[in-house]
Amino acid sequence: MTGMRFTYAEAMTDISYYAPLAQAAEQVGYHGMTVPDSVAYPEESDAVYPYTPDGDRGFLEDKDFIETFIQCAALGAVTSTLRFLPFVLKLPIRPPALVAKQASSVAALTNNRLSLGVGTSPWPEDYDIMGVDFKRRGKRMDECMDVIRGLTSPGYFEFHGEFYDIPKIKMSPTPTQPIPLLVGGHADLALKRAVIRGDGWMHGGGPAEELDALLDKINAIRKAEGKENDPFEIHVISMDAYTVDGCKRLEDKGITDVIVGFRVPYIRGDDTEPLQQKIQNMTWYAENVIAKVNG
Repeated sequence: MTGMRFTYAEAMTDISYYAPLAQAAEQVGYHGMTVPDSVAYPEESDAVYPYTPDGDRGFLEDKDFIETFIQCAALGAVTSTLRFLPFVLKLPIRPPALVAKQASSVAALTNNRLSLGVGTSPWPEDYDIMGVDFKRRGKRMDECMDVIRGLTSPGYFEFHGEFYDIPKIKMSPTPTQPIPLLVGGHADLALKRAVIRGDGWMHGGGPAEELDALLDKINAIRKAEGKENDPFEIHVISMDAYTVDGCKRLEDKGITDVIVGFRVPYIRGDDTEPLQQKIQNMTWYAENVIAKVNG
């Protein structure tokens, strides 16, 4: 990899905005664009959202979410170089063989422009509506990743685990390049999963000191597993990403990719920011940060 890579993030906005935003992001120099994932919103729930200060998730109600792989394919059809990163796909609630087929199809249609960000949903309701047991979801996640890795590779693959039993099969097409599996989550088990089974880690945001502590843990796990010299992507959300000097500091810490957005998405009600303002924001950043960091 040469230089820092930049991923544009937008979610919970007018669905007609996504295609022009993807085209604009590609034109001004972004490497990738995140794609959100949400299946349904429960009327009643005791669960909390891990990435808001008070755990409230009411901001998600009535927000439009296009199915993740469909959105990746649609945006891939109107771009030619931009990469798409589900951020993150709630993997254990889905049949992994179907995910493998969906991911391979998107990769084939977009000329390998898919990186698969995956995580465990913190919401029991997601598991209930998909007919999946919420218990032991971490172990289920591990098996899902193994199945996807195998079925998106050429040739026959079989799997015999605790949750999935797959006879020797193969899928066609398979990607001509491996699909990177990027694990999201801040728990110690998620960090270990990213190192052992994944190709990288996706940060969910938070204070700078918390990010430093997470990076220290990842580095320690990589060393303990003998993987400190292996390629490993680290995608982070950080206020440092909004200045040239800050990007250099992140790069010095081993960050390969930064995820940047230009509004706070955790709000109730509709996104009132016009499309043209969004494009202006991303363009300003590309001219004043991306071009100078990688210029």
